[in-house]
Amino acid sequence: MDNKDTGKAFDLRLFNRLLEKTRPYRLTFYGVALAAILLSVFAVLTPIILQQIIDDAIKQANADKLLYMTLAMLGVLLGQVVSQLGFNYYANWLGESVIKDIRVNLFQHMLGFRMKYFDNSSLGVLVTRAVADMQRIGEIFSQGFFQIVADLLKMFVAAGVMLYMNWRLALIVFVLLPIIMYATRQFQKAMKVAFTEVRAQVSNLNSFVQERITGMKIVQLFTREKIESDKFRSINEKHQNAWLKTVWYNSIFFPIAEIVSSIAVGLIVWYGGLLNVSNLAREDFGTIFAFILLIDMLFRPLRQIADKFNTLQMGMVAANRVFRILDTDSNIQDVGTVDKEEVRGHIKFTDVHFGYLEDEEVLHGISFEVKAGETVAIVGATGAGKSTIINLLSRFYEINSGCIEVDGVDIKDFKLTSLRSHIAVVLQDVFLFADTIANNISLKDPSISLESIETAAKEILVDEFIVSLPGGYQYNVKERGSMLSSGQRQLIAFLRAYVSNPSILVLDEATSSVDTYSEQLIQRATEKITEGRTSIIIAHRLATIKKADRIIVMDAGKIVETGTHKELLKQGGYYSNLYEAQFLAEEVA
Repeated sequence: MDNKDTGKAFDLRLFNRLLEKTRPYRLTFYGVALAAILLSVFAVLTPIILQQIIDDAIKQANADKLLYMTLAMLGVLLGQVVSQLGFNYYANWLGESVIKDIRVNLFQHMLGFRMKYFDNSSLGVLVTRAVADMQRIGEIFSQGFFQIVADLLKMFVAAGVMLYMNWRLALIVFVLLPIIMYATRQFQKAMKVAFTEVRAQVSNLNSFVQERITGMKIVQLFTREKIESDKFRSINEKHQNAWLKTVWYNSIFFPIAEIVSSIAVGLIVWYGGLLNVSNLAREDFGTIFAFILLIDMLFRPLRQIADKFNTLQMGMVAANRVFRILDTDSNIQDVGTVDKEEVRGHIKFTDVHFGYLEDEEVLHGISFEVKAGETVAIVGATGAGKSTIINLLSRFYEINSGCIEVDGVDIKDFKLTSLRSHIAVVLQDVFLFADTIANNISLKDPSISLESIETAAKEILVDEFIVSLPGGYQYNVKERGSMLSSGQRQLIAFLRAYVSNPSILVLDEATSSVDTYSEQLIQRATEKITEGRTSIIIAHRLATIKKADRIIVMDAGKIVETGTHKELLKQGGYYSNLYEAQFLAEEVA
């Protein structure tokens, strides 16, 4: 459990920050507050009218006053219904509006995070923050704060009316208040810790389930069902135990509160009746009846406040976690001013050093140049740093030192959207959204029409397999493109890059997981799309990059050789050995 989530039962600074989010809805906020005041007034008017009905109308046999007071009570009840309706609807409306704004801010904030943040974060936890925790924040307004305010107002007004009606009976009730207030305070503290544990276990549960469902093929392939089931049982048990703590605290507190309330009613009836029976004093029966109702208005809100405070605390814990993400400074510093509509694609790396971890450098002073319109291949063993170069060119990560330039401009001086708009990347691990093929290609860019997609698909000979699918370009590929083969997903990703008409094209192991037929299609498309366009091809299969203008050979984060395919073979060095080993392996296969 994160110790930052524990501590004070109520964080005023955090709550004030939440209230700032209601500023665009001030009119609604004040309207809900007014409804809360009216609810407390109408609630207390009912026992006052009842007292007058019993003592002044029924006891005095005054039919006119009975009718008048009955109509007054009807009006009060009607006002109470209208106030309750407005209070419930607009309190919920306000809560939903606030979390809508916060959720949008959170998502936009996460869109700008460095890839390093996602590398170190649990997907399930982030989903919990954006979905479940948001609902808890909304409940602060719909079921927490305003409900507490309404209950407190009802309590104060009820206490004032009690003192006004009969201060002796009021003192009997007030003597019992410290007991229930002390119990409420202890209950709040215990529930703060308990609900923090609940949120932690919910996040763990979400994260575990998300990862196992996503990786279900691996689980089943390696027969890990029993092991994962045992892990899930353990996590689920912790989740259950966390909730049972809250149930236990509720089971203790609410009976105590109910007993204290019942004792207060008993004492009022006993004391008021005793005064009348012993003739020591006369207490009007209407007053006693009114006090019985007022006791409920005094003690029941206090019990409800404890319950609503639980909701408030859960919302505060959720808000703390959401704001912690919003306060995370993990964004790429987009302070560049250069916004070019067109770039030639001249790329230059100068003494670039980089490491994903501070003490583990991956690139050791990389320097190379790719001229505009040139096709350069980067090869090397796994872990040599090939894909890292692409990540740095797109500014997914910030370099430790050195300089990366495009058309002579440091990429840090570009606006981020401008830089990335000129680069298209086809990754080895293709990600497709649960949407149509057309939308996965255009990514819903309004400037890319269906006609242009179809034309591009025909140019690179991808159209045939798409139109063969049910619905053609409107075929839904489902989550992560599960309805397509790996080769088909690769072709869709290639077409996605093609229709964006980039100045710089990057193919990162784009043919490593496709069949021979798909590879031939991609090879033909590559020749077409790279014409007059700067292209960087990263490949394990060296046969696919023979026609590259230049080949950069990397090993352990350094450039060890540079040249054309023929030149590197003549050198008889690292590239030559890689090629011969791969050629022999293909021959044996």
